[in-house]
Amino acid sequence: MTKTNAGRFFEDYAVGDVITHAVPRTISGGERALYHALYPARGALYSSDEFARTCGLSASPVDDLVTFHTVFGKTVPDVSLNAVANLGYAEGRWLQPVYPGDTLLSQSEVIGVKQNSNGKSGVVWVRTTGRNQRDEVVLSYVRWVMVRKRGDGAAPDTVIPELSAAVAASDISVPDGLTFAGYDFAQAGEPHRLADYAVGEIIDHVDGVTIEEAEHMLATRLWQNTAKVHFDATNRPDGKRLIYGGHVISLVRALSFNGLANAQMIVALNGGAHANPCFAGDTVRAWSEVLDIAETDAPGVGAIRLRLVATKGEAGVLRGEDGKYHPDVLLDLDYWALMPL
Repeated sequence: MTKTNAGRFFEDYAVGDVITHAVPRTISGGERALYHALYPARGALYSSDEFARTCGLSASPVDDLVTFHTVFGKTVPDVSLNAVANLGYAEGRWLQPVYPGDTLLSQSEVIGVKQNSNGKSGVVWVRTTGRNQRDEVVLSYVRWVMVRKRGDGAAPDTVIPELSAAVAASDISVPDGLTFAGYDFAQAGEPHRLADYAVGEIIDHVDGVTIEEAEHMLATRLWQNTAKVHFDATNRPDGKRLIYGGHVISLVRALSFNGLANAQMIVALNGGAHANPCFAGDTVRAWSEVLDIAETDAPGVGAIRLRLVATKGEAGVLRGEDGKYHPDVLLDLDYWALMPL
């Protein structure tokens, strides 16, 4: 009897399947320390308990992307172990802050499948929900991933889900008690508030970071991501290990501090695409475009919708003349963040 698991292939998914992912994880201060070691993260709300208390929270939560990576990592053995690539995201909402001591669990529902024309792979859509030890939903999002087929057998019937183009500002969840009424701009690092930004504005975040093999391997292990394309150099014909897309997301989110230091909390993920593969040795830069601005009911708290782009090239360049992503563009991410008015 075979006791090992080769992972699911495209034929193994059916719309309506609900997958409870193994190995719950209790978050500690270790995740925060390692996150700050891996990325140049400097958000004040995630760095200081005292700063967080002045903003109405009981303590400093872990970075929203720590929550994302932890919930995401649980799904990999069941959803993307045999993936060719992770393709995109939609309808993401952070619903509760996560604090050291919280335990996170993940569950996914298959909401779409479509075989590719080559007959060797297909796209699978899943809606993943992360819950804490009190069964409160802390994160929910949709992602779609290209998965290899096991063979030449019949594919499941095509179902393509209808997804919202963006999370409405009215559906953003602001943590209970959060207030920016007494926000300390000096401690946060920049004076810019929501009123200082304009829709259509492009922000060049200036700095670049060269990705090392050791860093992305440590990050992928930290989030317990077991996808073969990240670990096994024989998995791709070119002998390269693909950088985990979440590693790129965290890297450029941290780089965006220079110009967006007061975009403190990610509360929604409207959409995202890993436009081109990223490998060790690539030097990654970041730029943002302001897409929308909104108010919330929380004191002094506004919301800013941003396009965050990871690139090996110039700021402001997204697509070529053919309408496709420029070859230098690695990531195109659309998200809402909370910012003082």
